[in-house]
Amino acid sequence: MKNKKHLLVILFSALITFRASGQNCSSLNIQLQADIPSVCGLMTVTMIHDNLNRPYIYVANKTGGLTIYDVNVLTAPNLVATVSTLQFDTLDVMNVSQSGNYLYLALGNSFTNPQKGGMAIIDVTVPTAPAVTDYYVVPASNSGAGIVKVEGNYAYLGAMKSGLVILDVTNKFNILFVSQFIPNINWPVNNPNPNFYNARGMEVKNDIVYLCYDAGGLRIINCVNKLAPVQTGQYANPATYVPLNLPRAYNNLVLDDSLVYVTVDYCGLEVLDVSDTSAISLYGWWNPYNCPNNNWFTSPSHTNEIMYNQNCRQLFLSTGKSDMMVIDISNPAQPDSCNWYGGVNNNIGTWGVGMYQNQLYLAYICTFGIPFASNYTGVKILTYTPCSTGIDDAVNYSSFAVYPNPATDEIQIDIVIDEHNAELFIYNSLGEEVIRLDNITSKQVSVNIAELPSGLYFVSQKNDFEHVNSKFAVQK
Repeated sequence: MKNKKHLLVILFSALITFRASGQNCSSLNIQLQADIPSVCGLMTVTMIHDNLNRPYIYVANKTGGLTIYDVNVLTAPNLVATVSTLQFDTLDVMNVSQSGNYLYLALGNSFTNPQKGGMAIIDVTVPTAPAVTDYYVVPASNSGAGIVKVEGNYAYLGAMKSGLVILDVTNKFNILFVSQFIPNINWPVNNPNPNFYNARGMEVKNDIVYLCYDAGGLRIINCVNKLAPVQTGQYANPATYVPLNLPRAYNNLVLDDSLVYVTVDYCGLEVLDVSDTSAISLYGWWNPYNCPNNNWFTSPSHTNEIMYNQNCRQLFLSTGKSDMMVIDISNPAQPDSCNWYGGVNNNIGTWGVGMYQNQLYLAYICTFGIPFASNYTGVKILTYTPCSTGIDDAVNYSSFAVYPNPATDEIQIDIVIDEHNAELFIYNSLGEEVIRLDNITSKQVSVNIAELPSGLYFVSQKNDFEHVNSKFAVQK
Protein backbone atom coordinates (compact mmCIF):
# COMPACT_ATOMS: atom_id res chain seq x y z
CA MET A 1 0.00 0.00 0.00
CA LYS A 2 1.02 3.59 -0.43
CA ASN A 3 1.64 6.05 2.38
CA LYS A 4 -0.86 8.77 1.50
CA LYS A 5 0.84 11.32 3.67
CA HIS A 6 4.08 10.98 1.73
CA LEU A 7 3.07 9.64 -1.67
CA LEU A 8 4.31 12.22 -4.13
CA VAL A 9 3.60 15.09 -1.78
CA ILE A 10 6.60 17.35 -2.18
CA LEU A 11 6.55 20.44 -0.01
CA PHE A 12 8.24 23.69 -0.93
CA SER A 13 11.74 22.65 -0.04
CA ALA A 14 14.68 24.98 0.08
CA LEU A 15 18.19 24.06 -0.84
CA ILE A 16 17.78 21.24 -3.38
CA THR A 17 20.07 22.07 -6.27
CA PHE A 18 22.19 20.28 -8.80
CA ARG A 19 23.81 23.13 -10.66
CA ALA A 20 24.73 25.34 -7.72
CA SER A 21 28.02 24.24 -6.20
CA GLY A 22 28.29 23.10 -2.61
CA GLN A 23 30.49 24.64 0.04
CA ASN A 24 34.19 24.54 -0.65
CA CYS A 25 35.51 21.70 1.51
CA SER A 26 38.49 23.63 2.81
CA SER A 27 36.26 26.39 4.15
CA LEU A 28 34.72 24.11 6.79
CA ASN A 29 37.72 24.75 9.05
CA ILE A 30 36.88 22.00 11.56
CA GLN A 31 38.57 22.77 14.88
CA LEU A 32 38.75 20.89 18.19
CA GLN A 33 37.50 23.11 21.03
CA ALA A 34 37.33 20.76 24.00
CA ASP A 35 37.68 17.16 25.09
CA ILE A 36 35.48 15.53 27.76
CA PRO A 37 37.27 12.27 28.61
CA SER A 38 35.58 9.35 30.31
CA VAL A 39 36.64 5.81 31.16
CA CYS A 40 35.66 2.56 29.45
CA GLY A 41 33.50 1.53 32.39
CA LEU A 42 31.47 4.73 31.92
CA MET A 43 31.48 4.76 28.15
CA THR A 44 29.89 7.59 26.20
CA VAL A 45 27.52 6.50 23.44
CA THR A 46 25.88 9.63 22.05
CA MET A 47 24.78 13.12 23.03
CA ILE A 48 22.59 16.05 22.04
CA HIS A 49 22.71 19.79 22.63
CA ASP A 50 19.76 21.32 24.47
CA ASN A 51 17.17 22.18 21.83
CA LEU A 52 15.81 25.14 23.78
CA ASN A 53 19.05 26.98 23.01
CA ARG A 54 20.34 26.72 26.56
CA PRO A 55 24.10 26.08 26.91
CA TYR A 56 23.96 22.40 27.88
CA ILE A 57 24.69 19.04 26.33
CA TYR A 58 23.09 15.78 27.45
CA VAL A 59 25.31 12.70 27.21
CA ALA A 60 24.14 9.09 27.13
CA ASN A 61 26.90 7.70 29.32
CA LYS A 62 25.88 4.03 29.34
CA THR A 63 26.58 2.64 32.86
CA GLY A 64 27.41 6.22 33.90
CA GLY A 65 23.79 7.21 33.38
CA LEU A 66 22.89 10.59 31.95
CA THR A 67 25.51 13.30 32.34
CA ILE A 68 24.84 16.99 31.74
CA TYR A 69 27.53 19.52 30.85
CA ASP A 70 27.42 23.29 30.79
CA VAL A 71 29.05 24.39 27.52
CA ASN A 72 28.52 28.12 27.87
CA VAL A 73 32.29 28.35 27.61
CA LEU A 74 32.82 25.94 24.77
CA THR A 75 36.48 25.35 25.49
CA ALA A 76 35.80 24.52 29.15
CA PRO A 77 32.73 22.24 29.47
CA ASN A 78 31.63 21.75 33.06
CA LEU A 79 29.80 18.71 34.50
CA VAL A 80 26.72 20.07 36.30
CA ALA A 81 24.51 17.02 36.89
CA THR A 82 24.34 13.23 36.70
CA VAL A 83 21.29 10.96 36.67
CA SER A 84 22.30 7.53 37.94
CA THR A 85 21.05 4.31 36.39
CA LEU A 86 19.92 3.33 39.89
CA GLN A 87 16.87 5.51 39.22
CA PHE A 88 15.67 3.25 36.37
CA ASP A 89 16.41 -0.34 37.30
CA THR A 90 20.18 0.01 36.64
CA LEU A 91 19.57 0.02 32.88
CA ASP A 92 22.35 1.64 30.86
CA VAL A 93 21.62 4.90 29.03
CA MET A 94 22.11 4.28 25.31
CA ASN A 95 20.41 7.20 23.56
CA VAL A 96 18.82 10.54 24.37
CA SER A 97 16.32 12.82 22.64
CA GLN A 98 14.49 15.94 23.75
CA SER A 99 11.02 17.41 23.43
CA GLY A 100 10.53 20.70 25.23
CA ASN A 101 11.68 20.51 28.83
CA TYR A 102 11.81 16.72 28.84
CA LEU A 103 14.51 14.27 27.87
CA TYR A 104 13.67 10.76 26.73
CA LEU A 105 16.29 8.08 27.36
CA ALA A 106 16.55 4.77 25.52
CA LEU A 107 17.59 2.31 28.21
CA GLY A 108 19.31 -1.05 28.18
CA ASN A 109 22.73 -2.18 27.01
CA SER A 110 22.52 -3.44 23.45
CA PHE A 111 26.25 -4.16 23.07
CA THR A 112 27.86 -6.73 25.37
CA ASN A 113 25.86 -8.27 28.23
CA PRO A 114 22.50 -7.12 26.86
CA GLN A 115 19.86 -5.88 29.28
CA LYS A 116 16.14 -5.36 29.22
CA GLY A 117 15.00 -2.48 27.02
CA GLY A 118 13.16 0.55 28.28
CA MET A 119 12.66 4.30 28.36
CA ALA A 120 12.91 7.02 31.01
CA ILE A 121 11.61 10.58 31.06
CA ILE A 122 13.74 13.29 32.65
CA ASP A 123 12.48 16.78 33.50
CA VAL A 124 15.18 19.31 32.59
CA THR A 125 13.20 22.47 33.19
CA VAL A 126 16.26 23.29 35.26
CA PRO A 127 19.10 21.42 33.49
CA THR A 128 21.32 21.55 36.55
CA ALA A 129 18.62 19.79 38.57
CA PRO A 130 17.24 16.98 36.38
CA ALA A 131 14.43 14.86 37.79
CA VAL A 132 13.23 11.42 36.69
CA THR A 133 9.44 11.53 36.27
CA ASP A 134 8.86 7.91 35.20
CA TYR A 135 10.43 4.98 33.38
CA TYR A 136 9.11 1.97 31.49
CA VAL A 137 10.60 -1.47 30.84
CA VAL A 138 9.55 -3.51 27.80
CA PRO A 139 8.21 -6.88 29.03
CA ALA A 140 10.27 -9.92 28.04
CA SER A 141 12.89 -7.77 26.32
CA ASN A 142 16.51 -8.89 26.48
CA SER A 143 18.46 -6.82 23.95
CA GLY A 144 18.29 -3.26 25.26
CA ALA A 145 17.16 -0.25 23.26
CA GLY A 146 18.94 1.77 20.61
CA ILE A 147 16.96 4.96 20.06
CA VAL A 148 13.90 6.93 21.11
CA LYS A 149 11.99 9.65 19.24
CA VAL A 150 9.00 11.70 20.35
CA GLU A 151 6.22 13.23 18.29
CA GLY A 152 3.29 14.87 20.03
CA ASN A 153 2.15 12.79 22.99
CA TYR A 154 3.83 9.59 21.81
CA ALA A 155 7.30 8.18 22.22
CA TYR A 156 8.67 5.66 19.72
CA LEU A 157 11.25 3.33 21.18
CA GLY A 158 13.61 1.35 18.99
CA ALA A 159 13.88 -1.67 21.27
CA MET A 160 16.35 -3.70 19.20
CA LYS A 161 15.05 -7.32 18.89
CA SER A 162 11.81 -6.25 20.57
CA GLY A 163 11.08 -4.01 17.61
CA LEU A 164 9.16 -0.74 17.72
CA VAL A 165 7.36 0.09 20.97
CA ILE A 166 4.87 2.97 21.05
CA LEU A 167 4.31 4.67 24.41
CA ASP A 168 1.82 7.33 25.47
CA VAL A 169 3.74 10.08 27.29
CA THR A 170 0.89 12.55 27.73
CA ASN A 171 1.35 12.25 31.48
CA LYS A 172 5.10 12.45 32.08
CA PHE A 173 4.60 10.75 35.44
CA ASN A 174 2.75 7.78 34.02
CA ILE A 175 4.11 6.22 30.82
CA LEU A 176 1.51 4.02 29.16
CA PHE A 177 2.12 1.15 26.76
CA VAL A 178 0.21 1.54 23.49
CA SER A 179 1.47 -1.12 21.09
CA GLN A 180 4.47 -3.07 19.82
CA PHE A 181 5.45 -3.89 16.25
CA ILE A 182 8.19 -6.39 15.41
CA PRO A 183 8.97 -6.39 11.68
CA ASN A 184 9.31 -9.67 9.85
CA ILE A 185 12.93 -10.84 10.01
CA ASN A 186 12.55 -13.15 7.00
CA TRP A 187 13.42 -10.35 4.62
CA PRO A 188 15.54 -9.61 2.64
CA VAL A 189 16.70 -13.22 3.20
CA ASN A 190 14.93 -16.22 4.66
CA ASN A 191 15.81 -17.88 7.96
CA PRO A 192 18.44 -15.29 8.95
CA ASN A 193 20.42 -15.03 12.15
CA PRO A 194 17.91 -13.23 14.42
CA ASN A 195 20.73 -11.44 16.23
CA PHE A 196 21.17 -9.22 13.16
CA TYR A 197 17.62 -7.80 13.17
CA ASN A 198 17.30 -4.84 15.52
CA ALA A 199 15.27 -1.62 15.67
CA ARG A 200 18.14 0.80 16.14
CA GLY A 201 17.81 4.01 14.08
CA MET A 202 14.71 6.07 13.51
CA GLU A 203 12.97 9.21 12.31
CA VAL A 204 9.30 9.99 12.94
CA LYS A 205 7.21 12.41 10.91
CA ASN A 206 3.44 12.76 10.73
CA ASP A 207 2.87 9.41 12.46
CA ILE A 208 5.16 7.60 10.03
CA VAL A 209 8.19 5.80 11.45
CA TYR A 210 11.25 5.41 9.23
CA LEU A 211 13.07 2.58 10.96
CA CYS A 212 16.58 1.22 10.46
CA TYR A 213 16.17 -2.48 11.16
CA ASP A 214 19.83 -3.51 11.05
CA ALA A 215 20.25 -6.36 8.52
CA GLY A 216 16.53 -6.01 7.86
CA GLY A 217 17.11 -2.80 5.93
CA LEU A 218 14.83 0.22 6.06
CA ARG A 219 11.25 -0.36 7.19
CA ILE A 220 8.52 2.26 6.93
CA ILE A 221 5.72 1.85 9.46
CA ASN A 222 2.43 3.75 9.37
CA CYS A 223 1.47 4.53 12.97
CA VAL A 224 -1.60 6.69 12.33
CA ASN A 225 -3.49 4.01 14.21
CA LYS A 226 -1.23 3.68 17.23
CA LEU A 227 -2.92 0.48 18.30
CA ALA A 228 -2.26 -1.25 14.99
CA PRO A 229 0.93 -0.09 13.22
CA VAL A 230 1.26 -1.28 9.62
CA GLN A 231 4.43 -1.64 7.57
CA THR A 232 4.01 0.08 4.19
CA GLY A 233 7.48 -0.32 2.72
CA GLN A 234 10.89 -1.93 3.00
CA TYR A 235 14.23 -1.61 1.28
CA ALA A 236 17.64 -3.25 1.40
CA ASN A 237 20.27 -2.74 -1.25
CA PRO A 238 20.35 -5.94 -3.34
CA ALA A 239 24.05 -5.42 -4.04
CA THR A 240 24.72 -6.28 -0.40
CA TYR A 241 22.79 -9.54 -0.20
CA VAL A 242 22.57 -10.99 -3.72
CA PRO A 243 24.16 -13.53 -4.03
CA LEU A 244 26.07 -13.10 -0.78
CA ASN A 245 23.06 -13.68 1.48
CA LEU A 246 24.54 -11.35 4.07
CA PRO A 247 22.67 -8.00 4.15
CA ARG A 248 24.54 -5.10 5.72
CA ALA A 249 23.44 -3.21 8.82
CA TYR A 250 21.21 -0.17 8.32
CA ASN A 251 22.18 1.87 11.36
CA ASN A 252 20.72 5.36 11.31
CA LEU A 253 19.06 7.93 9.08
CA VAL A 254 17.82 11.46 8.53
CA LEU A 255 14.73 12.39 6.56
CA ASP A 256 14.48 15.22 4.01
CA ASP A 257 10.97 15.25 2.53
CA SER A 258 10.88 12.29 0.15
CA LEU A 259 14.58 11.42 0.48
CA VAL A 260 16.11 9.39 3.29
CA TYR A 261 19.85 9.41 3.98
CA VAL A 262 20.85 6.11 5.62
CA THR A 263 24.14 5.05 7.19
CA VAL A 264 24.92 1.45 6.25
CA ASP A 265 27.76 0.17 8.45
CA TYR A 266 30.85 -0.35 6.26
CA CYS A 267 28.81 0.24 3.08
CA GLY A 268 28.78 4.00 3.48
CA LEU A 269 25.70 6.15 2.90
CA GLU A 270 22.62 5.36 0.80
CA VAL A 271 20.15 7.95 -0.47
CA LEU A 272 16.68 6.43 -0.84
CA ASP A 273 13.61 7.84 -2.57
CA VAL A 274 10.61 7.08 -0.35
CA SER A 275 8.00 9.18 -2.17
CA ASP A 276 6.19 5.89 -2.82
CA THR A 277 6.74 3.70 0.21
CA SER A 278 5.65 0.60 -1.68
CA ALA A 279 8.40 1.12 -4.27
CA ILE A 280 11.44 2.55 -2.47
CA SER A 281 14.40 3.05 -4.78
CA LEU A 282 18.12 3.71 -4.45
CA TYR A 283 18.67 7.35 -5.42
CA GLY A 284 22.37 7.74 -4.64
CA TRP A 285 25.17 5.83 -2.89
CA TRP A 286 28.38 7.02 -1.26
CA ASN A 287 30.40 3.81 -1.37
CA PRO A 288 34.10 4.69 -1.34
CA TYR A 289 35.31 1.35 0.01
CA ASN A 290 33.81 -0.94 -2.63
CA CYS A 291 31.07 -2.56 -0.59
CA PRO A 292 30.12 -5.40 -0.58
CA ASN A 293 33.58 -6.59 -1.59
CA ASN A 294 35.31 -4.89 1.34
CA ASN A 295 35.92 -6.55 4.68
CA TRP A 296 34.09 -5.71 7.91
CA PHE A 297 37.27 -5.93 10.00
CA THR A 298 39.55 -3.97 7.69
CA SER A 299 37.20 -1.31 6.31
CA PRO A 300 38.29 2.19 7.40
CA SER A 301 34.71 3.37 7.78
CA HIS A 302 31.78 2.08 9.85
CA THR A 303 29.01 4.65 9.51
CA ASN A 304 26.63 4.92 12.43
CA GLU A 305 24.95 8.17 13.53
CA ILE A 306 24.21 11.04 11.17
CA MET A 307 23.48 14.77 11.36
CA TYR A 308 22.16 16.99 8.58
CA ASN A 309 22.97 20.65 7.90
CA GLN A 310 20.17 21.42 5.47
CA ASN A 311 21.32 24.97 4.77
CA CYS A 312 24.70 23.77 3.59
CA ARG A 313 23.50 20.49 2.06
CA GLN A 314 26.01 18.54 4.15
CA LEU A 315 25.85 15.38 6.24
CA PHE A 316 28.11 14.68 9.21
CA LEU A 317 28.66 10.96 9.81
CA SER A 318 30.28 9.20 12.73
CA THR A 319 32.43 6.67 10.92
CA GLY A 320 34.00 4.44 13.55
CA LYS A 321 37.77 4.32 13.24
CA SER A 322 37.68 7.16 10.70
CA ASP A 323 36.07 9.37 13.37
CA MET A 324 33.89 11.69 11.23
CA MET A 325 33.25 12.21 7.53
CA VAL A 326 31.44 15.13 5.90
CA ILE A 327 29.33 14.33 2.83
CA ASP A 328 28.33 16.92 0.24
CA ILE A 329 24.77 16.26 -0.98
CA SER A 330 24.22 19.36 -3.10
CA ASN A 331 23.43 16.68 -5.70
CA PRO A 332 21.71 13.92 -3.68
CA ALA A 333 22.09 11.50 -6.57
CA GLN A 334 25.88 11.79 -6.30
CA PRO A 335 26.86 12.17 -2.62
CA ASP A 336 30.55 12.72 -2.13
CA SER A 337 32.90 13.14 0.82
CA CYS A 338 34.23 16.67 1.17
CA ASN A 339 35.97 16.82 4.55
CA TRP A 340 36.72 14.81 7.68
CA TYR A 341 37.95 14.89 11.25
CA GLY A 342 40.26 12.35 12.89
CA GLY A 343 42.00 9.52 11.14
CA VAL A 344 42.11 5.79 10.53
CA ASN A 345 45.28 5.12 12.53
CA ASN A 346 44.62 7.10 15.71
CA ASN A 347 43.41 4.07 17.74
CA ILE A 348 40.12 5.74 18.65
CA GLY A 349 36.66 5.43 17.14
CA THR A 350 33.27 7.10 17.19
CA TRP A 351 29.71 5.96 17.67
CA GLY A 352 27.62 9.12 18.08
CA VAL A 353 27.51 12.54 16.46
CA GLY A 354 25.56 15.63 17.48
CA MET A 355 25.19 19.08 15.99
CA TYR A 356 24.11 22.51 17.19
CA GLN A 357 24.61 25.68 15.15
CA ASN A 358 28.30 25.58 14.16
CA GLN A 359 29.17 23.05 16.88
CA LEU A 360 29.72 19.33 16.42
CA TYR A 361 29.91 16.67 19.13
CA LEU A 362 31.55 13.28 18.66
CA ALA A 363 31.07 10.42 21.12
CA TYR A 364 33.95 7.94 21.21
CA ILE A 365 33.59 4.36 22.41
CA CYS A 366 35.92 1.70 23.78
CA THR A 367 36.24 -1.39 21.60
CA PHE A 368 38.70 -4.24 21.61
CA GLY A 369 39.38 -4.93 17.97
CA ILE A 370 35.87 -5.82 16.75
CA PRO A 371 35.47 -4.44 14.19
CA PHE A 372 38.15 -1.89 15.11
CA ALA A 373 40.19 -1.02 18.18
CA SER A 374 39.52 2.07 20.28
CA ASN A 375 41.19 2.74 23.60
CA TYR A 376 39.47 6.06 24.37
CA THR A 377 35.95 7.11 25.31
CA GLY A 378 34.55 10.56 25.80
CA VAL A 379 33.13 13.51 23.89
CA LYS A 380 35.05 15.83 21.62
CA ILE A 381 33.57 19.26 20.88
CA LEU A 382 34.32 20.69 17.45
CA THR A 383 33.40 23.85 15.60
CA TYR A 384 33.20 24.48 11.88
CA THR A 385 32.44 27.34 9.54
CA PRO A 386 28.97 26.86 8.04
CA CYS A 387 28.25 27.93 4.49
CA SER A 388 26.19 30.92 5.59
CA THR A 389 29.40 32.59 6.71
CA GLY A 390 31.70 31.00 4.14
CA ILE A 391 32.40 31.57 0.48
CA ASP A 392 28.73 31.25 -0.53
CA ASP A 393 27.73 34.54 1.17
CA ALA A 394 26.92 36.12 -2.17
CA VAL A 395 24.48 33.36 -3.09
CA ASN A 396 21.00 33.33 -1.61
CA TYR A 397 19.34 29.92 -1.41
CA SER A 398 15.56 29.90 -1.05
CA SER A 399 12.50 28.12 -2.41
CA PHE A 400 9.50 28.97 -4.55
CA ALA A 401 6.04 27.65 -5.35
CA VAL A 402 5.51 24.87 -7.86
CA TYR A 403 1.88 23.80 -8.34
CA PRO A 404 -0.16 21.70 -8.68
CA ASN A 405 1.89 19.17 -6.79
CA PRO A 406 1.73 16.35 -7.76
CA ALA A 407 1.08 17.28 -11.39
CA THR A 408 0.20 15.47 -14.61
CA ASP A 409 0.49 17.70 -17.70
CA GLU A 410 1.48 21.20 -16.64
CA ILE A 411 2.99 23.05 -13.68
CA GLN A 412 3.01 26.70 -12.71
CA ILE A 413 6.16 28.16 -11.21
CA ASP A 414 6.12 31.44 -9.32
CA ILE A 415 9.34 33.26 -10.22
CA VAL A 416 11.01 35.04 -7.30
CA ILE A 417 14.23 36.33 -8.87
CA ASP A 418 13.46 39.92 -9.76
CA GLU A 419 15.78 40.24 -12.69
CA HIS A 420 15.64 39.66 -16.43
CA ASN A 421 17.36 36.76 -18.14
CA ALA A 422 16.95 34.27 -15.32
CA GLU A 423 17.30 30.59 -16.22
CA LEU A 424 15.18 27.69 -15.08
CA PHE A 425 16.24 24.03 -15.09
CA ILE A 426 14.28 20.87 -14.33
CA TYR A 427 16.15 17.67 -13.45
CA ASN A 428 14.98 14.12 -12.99
CA SER A 429 15.90 11.93 -10.03
CA LEU A 430 19.20 10.99 -11.69
CA GLY A 431 20.26 14.62 -11.90
CA GLU A 432 19.73 14.72 -15.67
CA GLU A 433 18.45 17.96 -17.18
CA VAL A 434 15.04 17.32 -18.80
CA ILE A 435 13.74 20.89 -19.33
CA ARG A 436 15.50 24.22 -19.65
CA LEU A 437 13.99 27.70 -20.01
CA ASP A 438 16.14 30.74 -20.76
CA ASN A 439 15.58 34.50 -20.60
CA ILE A 440 12.68 34.38 -18.15
CA THR A 441 11.08 37.82 -17.75
CA SER A 442 7.64 37.15 -16.22
CA LYS A 443 6.68 36.48 -12.61
CA GLN A 444 4.98 33.20 -13.43
CA VAL A 445 5.92 30.46 -15.87
CA SER A 446 3.79 27.62 -17.21
CA VAL A 447 5.76 24.50 -18.07
CA ASN A 448 4.46 21.61 -20.13
CA ILE A 449 5.44 18.35 -18.44
CA ALA A 450 3.13 16.03 -20.38
CA GLU A 451 6.09 14.07 -21.75
CA LEU A 452 7.73 13.50 -18.37
CA PRO A 453 7.22 10.07 -16.77
CA SER A 454 6.02 9.69 -13.21
CA GLY A 455 8.63 10.45 -10.59
CA LEU A 456 10.38 13.06 -8.50
CA TYR A 457 11.77 16.21 -10.18
CA PHE A 458 13.86 19.13 -9.04
CA VAL A 459 13.59 22.72 -10.24
CA SER A 460 16.50 25.15 -10.09
CA GLN A 461 16.17 28.80 -11.04
CA LYS A 462 19.26 30.97 -11.06
CA ASN A 463 21.01 34.11 -12.13
CA ASP A 464 24.46 35.37 -11.18
CA PHE A 465 23.57 36.06 -7.54
CA GLU A 466 20.74 33.78 -6.48
CA HIS A 467 19.81 30.12 -6.60
CA VAL A 468 16.16 29.29 -5.95
CA ASN A 469 15.08 25.66 -5.76
CA SER A 470 12.09 23.43 -5.21
CA LYS A 471 10.68 19.97 -5.89
CA PHE A 472 7.59 18.56 -7.53
CA ALA A 473 6.27 15.18 -8.51
CA VAL A 474 4.71 13.88 -11.70
CA GLN A 475 1.93 11.36 -11.25
CA LYS A 476 0.36 9.81 -14.40
